[in-house]
Amino acid sequence: MDDWIFNDELKFQWSDLVAYSAATAMIVGGVIPYVPQYKQIKRTQDPEGFSLLVCLTLLIANTLRILFWFSKRFELPLLIQSIVMNLTMFLMIHLCVKVRRNNAIMKTRDRVFADFDTRYFWAWTDFQSYLDFMLVFWAAGAAVTYLLLNVEWFMETVGFLALFTEAMLGTPQFLRNFRNKSTAGMSMSMVVMWTLGDIFKTVYFVAREAPMQFWICGTLQVTLDIAILIQVYIYRKNSAPRNVHRGD
Repeated sequence: MDDWIFNDELKFQWSDLVAYSAATAMIVGGVIPYVPQYKQIKRTQDPEGFSLLVCLTLLIANTLRILFWFSKRFELPLLIQSIVMNLTMFLMIHLCVKVRRNNAIMKTRDRVFADFDTRYFWAWTDFQSYLDFMLVFWAAGAAVTYLLLNVEWFMETVGFLALFTEAMLGTPQFLRNFRNKSTAGMSMSMVVMWTLGDIFKTVYFVAREAPMQFWICGTLQVTLDIAILIQVYIYRKNSAPRNVHRGD
């Protein structure tokens, strides 16, 4: 009898440990891929291989996911992951904007969010503009969510958009690589970690019986990751393009 109780408690502790480890991996795993890219930009003082639209995609996706949580109280680690990811994207934006300003040979007119010039959307020259835009988005999203929180179809749409937007994360980087016919400046480690992390997330969603939107969009995200890895192989002998496209 005592052996049975001991084994039962051991299994319970082991399952708790696995669940805790998986939850921790979900929270920090999404951030880890950006560490090598951050270090590479800081070391080379060249942010042009990294698309800032990746940051926009993740900021929008994770903000929508946070709003969706107020309707569908999914697991807390997924909510914490969204908050941590938003903070990480702001760190990436801050570094890229700072490096670009330092690298500017000639002083040009600042492009800021307050100008409301759509030609320079998400290509502003100061970090505050990116923060201002997201503050406006957060405020508008929170107000609409508060008013329509009990409208089920609307909140389900918010959840789908959150996950679909995140699933399309690799699209800006894929298009940038395709346009430049080069992956120079892009951290290979970041893409490999993207792929491994997204595979883990998708398996986690299925195992934890998360809402259907989670694992469907996770599968799409893994597909895009693999497409970028294929680009790395195809463009492996190509150098960085002379005419770099800024603002993305």
